[in-house]
Amino acid sequence: MAYKIPISVMVVVHTPALEVLLLERADRPGFWQSVTGSQDEGEALRETAARELREETGLDAARFELTDWRRQNRYEIYRRWRSRYAPGVTHNTEHVFGLQVPDPLGVRLAPAEHLRYEWLPWRDAAEKVFSWSNAEAIRELPERAAQRGQKP
Repeated sequence: MAYKIPISVMVVVHTPALEVLLLERADRPGFWQSVTGSQDEGEALRETAARELREETGLDAARFELTDWRRQNRYEIYRRWRSRYAPGVTHNTEHVFGLQVPDPLGVRLAPAEHLRYEWLPWRDAAEKVFSWSNAEAIRELPERAAQRGQKP
């Protein structure tokens, strides 16, 4: 069995108006999140982010603005998902990226991973996600937009 590497990415997909794309997990209905995924062996983090975007949504990161937020979160892996990692691995380091798209776009979901998607205003999206790190990243959007000279 090939174990997952305990290094992952989270990509907050958003519009200039700060509408955020959320995906409902297929393995945990009711659990909503941004695009996430583990790094593959030998893959740069930006490559991981681009691959996960393509796999989970069909979005091509090269067509939009993919930004490394230079933010890391370390958290305990939920027990229900620990079997995906090598024995004894209990924590993951997550690297946060943002992808700005011009408008809420239709996406192509990976049915084995996600059931539905929604575009929500950033405050609503931050309230809906199950992960504290995802909520914190979404709450940073207004400040990040202001730094870029955007008005949501």
